[in-house]
Amino acid sequence: MVLFQNGKRFIEYIYTREDDFEAEVLANSKLLFGKDSIYIDAKRKIEGKALGGTIPDGFLFDLSDKYIAEFYLVEVELSSHDFYAHIFPQITKFFAFFKNAKSQSELVEKIFSIVNSDQGLKKEFKGYLGDREIFKFIKDTVENSRNILLIIDGDKRELPEIIETYSDTWGKMVKLMILKKFKSGDEFTFSLNPDFENVEFADAQPVGQVEPEGTKYSEEYHLEDVNETVKKIYFSIKGDLLKANKDLVFNPQKYYISIIYKKNFAFFQFRKKKVRLVVMLPEEEVKARIKEHTIKHLSEGVQKFWNGPSCEIIIESTDKIEEVIALLKSLVI
Repeated sequence: MVLFQNGKRFIEYIYTREDDFEAEVLANSKLLFGKDSIYIDAKRKIEGKALGGTIPDGFLFDLSDKYIAEFYLVEVELSSHDFYAHIFPQITKFFAFFKNAKSQSELVEKIFSIVNSDQGLKKEFKGYLGDREIFKFIKDTVENSRNILLIIDGDKRELPEIIETYSDTWGKMVKLMILKKFKSGDEFTFSLNPDFENVEFADAQPVGQVEPEGTKYSEEYHLEDVNETVKKIYFSIKGDLLKANKDLVFNPQKYYISIIYKKNFAFFQFRKKKVRLVVMLPEEEVKARIKEHTIKHLSEGVQKFWNGPSCEIIIESTDKIEEVIALLKSLVI
């Protein structure tokens, strides 16, 4: 593959050593993941085996959303590696970690120890957190995130089928980015697909488009790993809305559960301890009516994904949930 840029011809660089590819990701982490990210080189910071017998290449904290930080186990792989002998078992070991409270607690302690002993990392976290406790932030973020970021230097034909077949693990937890490097003499550039900002919805069907035949998602799929408060929030909203309008449809898709009345007008996304409710209304209108819950601004690109003006309500408890229900009822009555 060749790129032409500013009158120069850039030829794709082929990595022969995984260590070199890992070092590239580390050296360019702010470029790849954004300025509001903190990337920790896990292999050089943690001794011995961990996380079910293996150590990821990195730990990534995405701090771009000031309301909901995200944590990723990062695995950097060469596409030349055998998928079933190397990549599949490596990623699969991480799934057990996310279901093991003891392992998560141990990892939180390890990450905090790394940050506390590294003045550069400590300064980065404090710059974001201010007076908030670093340990509590790490603990809350790790416990609330179930993300595995697989960075690979080329297509791997096995991945689409695996992600579709193992929808509750690979399909739900693994985010895929293809990173390529191109060189022209001493100059180089990268291509990244998808951009990290859009990695959550990289393979999502456009809103309103029917999933392929045979694809089945359910409420249980979305609520499997959430706490009881999140379940109460969802079923409280659903129950009250159906009492108001029995013709509503709650439609589980891979990345969300939408509410349909003639068209999609709201979308539930779930975290372990929070509900993210996307509402198809302008942000200012929602802010005028929702006073007890946080309203998150959505970028133009994200609003385009949802098919129109929209914003996100972050719901962490059933307290004052009546105002959210009232807003949704006004769209269907």
